[in-house]
This record gives sequence, structure tokens and C-alpha cells, in this order.
Amino acid sequence: MRKVGMLTSGGDCQALNATMRGVAKTLYNYYNDEVQIFGFEEGYRGLMYNDYVLMKPSDFSGILTKGGTILGSSRQPFKLMRVPGENGFDKVEAMKKTYQNLKLDCLVILGGNGTQKTANLLREEGLNIVSLPKTIDNDIYGTDMTFGFQSAVDIATNAIDCIHTTAYSHGRVFVVELMGHKVGWLTLHAGIAGGADIILLPEIPYDIDHVLAAIKRRNKLGKRFSILAVAEGAISKADAKLSKKEYAKKKAASPFPSVSYEIGKQIGDALGQEVRIVVPGHTQRGGSPDSYDRVVSSRLGAAAARLIIEEKYGYMVAFKGDSIVPVALKDVAGKLKTVDPNSEIIRQAKDLGICFGD
Repeated sequence: MRKVGMLTSGGDCQALNATMRGVAKTLYNYYNDEVQIFGFEEGYRGLMYNDYVLMKPSDFSGILTKGGTILGSSRQPFKLMRVPGENGFDKVEAMKKTYQNLKLDCLVILGGNGTQKTANLLREEGLNIVSLPKTIDNDIYGTDMTFGFQSAVDIATNAIDCIHTTAYSHGRVFVVELMGHKVGWLTLHAGIAGGADIILLPEIPYDIDHVLAAIKRRNKLGKRFSILAVAEGAISKADAKLSKKEYAKKKAASPFPSVSYEIGKQIGDALGQEVRIVVPGHTQRGGSPDSYDRVVSSRLGAAAARLIIEEKYGYMVAFKGDSIVPVALKDVAGKLKTVDPNSEIIRQAKDLGICFGD
């Protein structure tokens, strides 16, 4: 009897269930009745506290189109994994004990950057691990695409699409703040797809004077409105020169809830135009996965199951071009895939007339 553990950790996204389904269906098809899947509830927390359910094939039926995660999720910061909890609770040893007591052959872990770091930690502790790249940010190193990204892009793009009509009607400047604290893939793709005039990313510090100049150019051309797609982690050139401590102190003292509100105030004061801020927020994580993500998730899930069948552990399954390949967890964990300011997609966006504030 093959015994497989499974958990989803970190922020949710649209295709977690679809990916788990891909793993489970492949294992059930290969092993028939000779496989047991243990689903740990609320991510690593379930593994720590032995909180699991023995899943059935029926649990994976009808979830291809279902958003969120049927196992639940929680955030367990990697930097605290080695820090003893209440009454000296050892998180890592507790997870190893659960794994060993259930006599698992491997553990399938679905999650983003922090999740991958903990997955690699467990690999280093001797557990058999296979992981899958989940995040709407598309910032996991070693893979061209993460599941959940395209669905989030679709939602963010729709938000910008909807803003176009009201922006034109009233001749206003709209700032649409999209998710992405450290990387701007989501804002970049949604900004291009939604026809944003200005895109501000964490990787490309902006000069507010350049942003204002771009809006002025549109005004001179008779354009009634301007739309900015701004990543929540966008940063000005002046702030980018500050140390992390100085920047954190400045943010704490800021009267603005986020960078978008600060930019909106600067535009309104300098140009005298009406400015509105739109924050789609967690809607970008919600709803059903789109058709692209359903295909990506099904393929990634099947590939992860194949690694289990072949007893190849210590890997994350990744998208490379149009192929699914295993990449060593040790080469992925702790690394971030950021937008290259000199990349082809940025150059092409600039050729289209999009301003990045640099």
C-alpha cells in the first residue's frame, strides 16, 4: 500500500483543487486500490498537529472548477519554523513525527515561495518530498509558470476593463492597485492586457515626475482619461534608496493606506484632475480557475504523481516552455523570480507607449 500525504500552504488561489485532483487521479489510476492519500488540514499546521483526513476518490470529484482549497490553508512563516512554539513546541520535529507515525512514502506540498523553503527544509530532514508551484504572483524560481497566475491575471484584467468605461465617461485618472509586494508579473501582464497607460512595478522604481509627464502627454493628445496599473509593492526612486529600516519607518508614518493613494494624491495636486483609486484586492485570488490554469494544474499534478510512482523525490515540478520537468527543490527554495527591467516584454510594452515611470 502506497501512502501519500498532501497539503496546501500559504495564500489560496484558484487552481489548488485542480492540481490536487491531477495528483490524485493519476495515483488512483496507477495504483487502483493500493494507494492511500492523507490530506493535512490547514497546511503545515495540520502536519504539525496530526490533523488529517484519509481521503477517498470521491473527495477529488467535482473540484476541477472549484476555487480555494478543500484542505484549507494557513501561513506558517519559514523564518519561524525553527523557533520553538508555546511550551517549547518543536514544529519541525512534530511534522517529522506525523510523517513517520503514518508511515508515509512521500509528502506532496502545494505552495509558494515560503512553502517551498519549508518543503526543502523537510527534504533536508530526510522526508520524501514532491512539491508544486502555486502562486498568483508567478514568482517561484525555476518555473516559467505557476498555477493560479493566469486566473488572477484574468480577474485583474477584467477590473481594468471595467474601469475604462467609467474613466472615459468622467475624464478621470484611475489608479488600479494590483497584488504583488515584491514582484510585478501580475500587474505587468494585467496592465498590458487591460490597456493601462502607466504600469508601476516593484522592480522598476518610478519617478513621479515621469508619471505626471505621461499623463500630461495624454491630456495634450485629447485623451479624456488615464489608467495606471500599480503593483502594491511599487516604489519610488527616492524610497528605493532608503534602507529597509528607513523605508519601513517611513511607511509606518505615512498617512496613506498604500502607495496607490500616495500616487493618486500627487497626481491630483500636480494636475488638478480627479483621481480615483481602485483596489480589487483578494478578488484576484478568488473564483474558479480559468481554462488555461485547469490544463496547467492537471498536467503539473499528473507529473508530480509520476515522480511518486518512479520514487523520485526532492523535486518541484515546473513548467519549462511547453514541457513539465522536475527541478531540484534545493535549487528553487529561497529564490525569487522577478521581472527583469531590461527584458523583452518590458521593451515591447514601452514600444507600445506604456510608461513605467523610469
